Amino acid sequence: MPSHETPDSVDDTTAPLSTDAGADAVARVLANAESRARSVSLHGAAALQDDASYSFDRDGDQSEREDRAALRRVRGLSTELEDVTEVEYRQLRLENVVLIGIYQQGSLDDAENSLRELAALAETAGAAVLDGLLQRRPHPDPSTFLGKGKAAELALIVAELGADTVIADTELAPSQRRALEDVVKVKVIDRTAVILDIFSQHAKSREGKAQVELAQLEYLLPRLRGWGESMSRQAGGQVGAGGAGMGSRGPGETKIELDRRRINTRMAKLRKQIKGFAPARAAKRANRDRYAVPSVAIAGYTNAGKSSLLNRITRAGVLVENALFATLDPTVRKSTTPDGRPYTIADTVGFVRNLPHQLVEAFRSTLEEVAESDVILHVVDGAHPDPAAQLATVRDVIGEVGARELPELVAVNKSDLLDDDARLLLRGLVPDAVFVSAKTGEGIDELQQRIAEMLPNPEVELTVVIPYDRGDLVSLLHDRGRIVETRYDEAGTRVHAFATPEIATLVEQFSVAKAV
Repeated sequence: MPSHETPDSVDDTTAPLSTDAGADAVARVLANAESRARSVSLHGAAALQDDASYSFDRDGDQSEREDRAALRRVRGLSTELEDVTEVEYRQLRLENVVLIGIYQQGSLDDAENSLRELAALAETAGAAVLDGLLQRRPHPDPSTFLGKGKAAELALIVAELGADTVIADTELAPSQRRALEDVVKVKVIDRTAVILDIFSQHAKSREGKAQVELAQLEYLLPRLRGWGESMSRQAGGQVGAGGAGMGSRGPGETKIELDRRRINTRMAKLRKQIKGFAPARAAKRANRDRYAVPSVAIAGYTNAGKSSLLNRITRAGVLVENALFATLDPTVRKSTTPDGRPYTIADTVGFVRNLPHQLVEAFRSTLEEVAESDVILHVVDGAHPDPAAQLATVRDVIGEVGARELPELVAVNKSDLLDDDARLLLRGLVPDAVFVSAKTGEGIDELQQRIAEMLPNPEVELTVVIPYDRGDLVSLLHDRGRIVETRYDEAGTRVHAFATPEIATLVEQFSVAKAV
C-alpha cells in the first residue's frame, strides 16, 4: 500500500501587520492548497476502470448519469485556511476518508485488492480517499479492531491528513466502532455501511427503495445507542420520582426501546410491501413460461460490464456508469438466437466480496430472476487484478439463492484490455469461457451462438399441414419452435419443425406422417 506523505510545513510565524500582509495571506492559502493536493489517495481502485482508457459511446438513454454527475467538487482548489480562527465559518467539504484493514500471514495481496475495492466503494459513495493502512495480525482486536497502539497511530495519521471518517474493510461490531471512535476522534464506519449508502443513492424503483430501506434498518437495529436522559425510564401516570402518588412508578419504556419497537414495526411493514411485489413478477414469469420462452440471467461482479453487455446484445438502453452498483433494479429484455428462437435476458444487481448478509436477504426477491432462469450468463471483469476471487464470490451468492445447478456460461468482458498472457491465464482459469468486449463488440457473435446452444431446445419433432386460415399456428411455430422446412401445398402450409409439448398439443389435429 502507498505510504502517506507528510505535507511540507508552512511558516505560520506571526508578523506585524504591514502592507505585505495581503501577499503573505495569499501565499499561505496557495501553500495550503498545494499541500492538500499532494496528499496521497488510492488511485487505480481495483474495481474501477480508468475512464481515459475505457471510455466509449455508450448506447441507450444515459440521462441518469448526467443527473448523478450534476454536482462535482474539484479537489485542490479550496482556499479554506487550516487555522479555523482566521475564518468565521468552515466551508462544507467533500468527506475525506482513511481506510483500515487487517490481514493474516501470506494474504497481503488479497488484503490490498480488498482495500482498493473499498477505495472504489468510498469514491462511488462520494468520498475522497486519502490513505489506506493495513495491519498484520491473526485476528481483529475485540476492543478497537486494530489494537491499542495501532489505533493511537491511526489517530495521529487522521489528524495529520485532516480526515473526517475512518472506514474499516470489514463489518465492525458496535462496541468496536464506538471504542475506535473514542480513540481517533472522528466518525468510524465499516464496509457494510458504505455499500448500504451506495444502494440508498442508486435505488430508483419502489421495490428497490423498499429493499434498501429494509437492509438499512436490519443493519441499524443492533447498533442503536442512547445518551444521557434518553436511556432513563419513563414513568407511568404523573411524572415524578419522589412520591408522586400511586400509578407513577411503572417501569415505563426507555427511548432506545421505543426506537427499537418503531424500527421493528417499520421492518414488518417493508417485508409485507416487498412480498406484495412478488405476484406481479410471478405473473410476468408465468406468461413467459406459458409460451415456453427460455430465459437468460446476467450475473456477475459489480462493474464487470453486465449492463454494457446487455446494451450491446439487445440495445436495452439501461444505465451504464463506471461506478460500483450503478444498476440495482433488474431489467428484462427480449432477444433472439441466431436461428430465430426468442428468449429473454435479464440484468441483475452486481455482487461484491463480503456482500452484507442483510442485502442478500433483502434482494432475494430480485435475485429470483437468477434462480428461475434457464441459463446463467456469468460476466467476469477480465481486467480485474483478481478474477478468480470474482468468480468465487459470484458463485457463492448464486449458491445462496439456489441456482448452483443451472447451466453457467462464463463471459470474460473487457477483452480489449487484455494481452495474450492475461488471456492465457484466464483460459486456464475457465477453459470454456467466451472472451467478449462490450466496447468493441469482440466475441458477441460467439457469445450469442453459445447462448443458443445452451438454451433448452424444443424436443418434439412434428410434421403438420396447417390450413391457410390458421396462419396464427404457423406464426406460433416460427416464434416458439425450430423450423426445419416449410412448404406450401394445396391443403395448406406443410411445416416440419421441433416444438415444445404444449405447442405440439395445439397443432396435433393437423399432424401428418413425417415427410420422406
